[in-house]
Amino acid sequence: MREQLREEDKITEKIIGAAIEVHRHLGPGLLESAYQACLAHEMTLRRIRFEREKPLPIVYKGVHLDQGYRLDFLVEGLVVIELKSVNQLTDIHYAQVLSYLKLANLKLGRLLNFNVLRLKNGGIKRVALNL
Repeated sequence: MREQLREEDKITEKIIGAAIEVHRHLGPGLLESAYQACLAHEMTLRRIRFEREKPLPIVYKGVHLDQGYRLDFLVEGLVVIELKSVNQLTDIHYAQVLSYLKLANLKLGRLLNFNVLRLKNGGIKRVALNL
């Protein structure tokens, strides 16, 4: 378990570096979709393996339901990344990532809000499930 966490932390370090680079070039105030496209490009340049808009089904009482939920990014098969471009992150944003972690049976996610002056100052939040 500890070994996997170390791997997840290494992955998030790379993701944060890529996100900071995107924010440095674009700044705040754009649509989430612009940041998503640029982050995908930046992670490709850095050879970070990811799936974009990864479908996330719900299994409810043994029934597999496709409700159209999608992870913004699933990185290296271990880390969920949820992007926002909002004035302020709220509890519902954290709850969303926690729900995604539960549904995907994963432990670690990052919530990235690009609508801040500096991504390092309040735009990056760690979301962990049962760690």
